[in-house]
Amino acid sequence: WKLVKVGEYVTSVKGKKPRRTSPFKTNEYSIPYVNIKAFEKNVIDEYTDGVGCVLCEEEDFLMVWDGSRSGYVGKAIKGALGSTLVKLNFPNLDNNYAYYFLQSKFIEINTRAKGVGIPHVDPNILWNYKLPIPPLPEQQSIVSKIEELLSDLENGKQQLKLAQQQLKIYRQSLLKWAFEGRFGYAQRPSNSVKDGELPKGWTWVKLGELMESVRNGYSKKPDDKGSIKILRISSVRPYKIHLDDTRFMEHDINSENLISENDLLFTRYNGSPDFVGVSARVPQINERIYYPDKLIRCRPINKETFHSKYLEYASNCGDSRKFVISKLKTTAGQTGISGSEVKQIPIPLAPLLEQHLIVQELDCKLTVCDKIEETISHSLKQAETLRQSILKKAFEGKLVKMLNTDNC
Repeated sequence: WKLVKVGEYVTSVKGKKPRRTSPFKTNEYSIPYVNIKAFEKNVIDEYTDGVGCVLCEEEDFLMVWDGSRSGYVGKAIKGALGSTLVKLNFPNLDNNYAYYFLQSKFIEINTRAKGVGIPHVDPNILWNYKLPIPPLPEQQSIVSKIEELLSDLENGKQQLKLAQQQLKIYRQSLLKWAFEGRFGYAQRPSNSVKDGELPKGWTWVKLGELMESVRNGYSKKPDDKGSIKILRISSVRPYKIHLDDTRFMEHDINSENLISENDLLFTRYNGSPDFVGVSARVPQINERIYYPDKLIRCRPINKETFHSKYLEYASNCGDSRKFVISKLKTTAGQTGISGSEVKQIPIPLAPLLEQHLIVQELDCKLTVCDKIEETISHSLKQAETLRQSILKKAFEGKLVKMLNTDNC
């Protein structure tokens, strides 16, 4: 083995923005422009004539030099290199050996990027890495072992992601079954309720009929001074409110904008339609917390006809959610819904005792789902840590030792 500094060994060229581009491929504009989108997603949406461009070939390596993904490395596609990318070549090295070496440095390069506005790779870090170069046969052996281990790891990750998807489908099925009356004191078989019909004893009501008030929150922008808490819009997600996701106000505000236990909070605006009109129930709280105008507070009537958590479950799924989606409107990139439309959300209201039993059943089963989801997410994070460990050991000369140990 020998050690060389990356900067003294590699050849590198930074890309350039083409002088002329076209959104369509023509005889004149026939060269793909390899920007970040083309590089990471293999989606080409611009072509150039190649004048004044830096060209790259499929055997080249590219590194993202500028932006949040700075330090990310991948294999090139043939075309004209974008201005935020750098082409790298390692002479007399197994290409995949060099590729995995650069991948092993991504996290460090990315987290130590320079720049206040747009981060970029710190060349003092990259060029001063010591590149270990073993004999070519050993390079190939190391690459082979890396790919074997990473393939096994990727298979494991795909199984975890499949389990995540199956868990999502199971959650949806639980909610569907709940509002078909298949939980509770009068459990019904799956074919006992026709599509579009409610179980016997249930009725459709409008959400507003069950509410004492439906109103938007505090309209002034928080100044992040003082100690008065006000929720962010991101604090509300389906079935979950994050009471620690807050900003701060310096001066007290109208008590009408306080939240209380059992209030339902709906998101009024969001950049993503998936998070508009979703609701979460406020749990027991022991402090004063306000809510902003991008949330809608629905305060239930003090009546013994419904369970507030039942309303939380019902309003986020089935026909209730379909109604919300049908009312969404997008303006200036923000999707929204009004309080008057929230009042009209149809709720399948079961008898009170059955509501309690449905909530109890859903709480139990969805808690199990949450724990499984947490385990899967943790395992996926561990998989990424293991990936980095494999790459690190490979370039410390320890992967061959691992092989010898495994065979003992």
